[in-house]
Amino acid sequence: MGRPVVSRQSVAGSRQAAAGSRQSSAVSPQTAIRNPQSAKRSPLELDRLIHERLRLGIVSALAVNDRLTFNDLKRLLQTTDGNLSVHARKLEEAQYIGCEKTFEGRVPRTEYRLTAAGRRALEKYLAHMEAIIKAARS
Repeated sequence: MGRPVVSRQSVAGSRQAAAGSRQSSAVSPQTAIRNPQSAKRSPLELDRLIHERLRLGIVSALAVNDRLTFNDLKRLLQTTDGNLSVHARKLEEAQYIGCEKTFEGRVPRTEYRLTAAGRRALEKYLAHMEAIIKAARS
């Protein structure tokens, strides 16, 4: 007997259907990035935007400094230009940080600051992490 014939389209369709059935009702990260206030998350769910290591570093550094330049953040977080740029842009799109670009002579200068929404998101994230730690210790 021969094997059943399966087309690539039917395999792709069944993979998509399986992926769709595995998805939860949570808001996608892309939607949360575009409009974090409208993102409906479970109270048990961490803010994935801040939870990523480098983005948490950016937000934390800005929480204790009024403003930091791109180069200051790059040195502090020991990362590359491209990596910092991508993660800072995501935080900026979510309105967690503000960005001001100026020139000193002919040299561009980019400064970041934490917004009120970013500070609230960080405080909520830290409270959530503290609750997790407390629950793990008891």
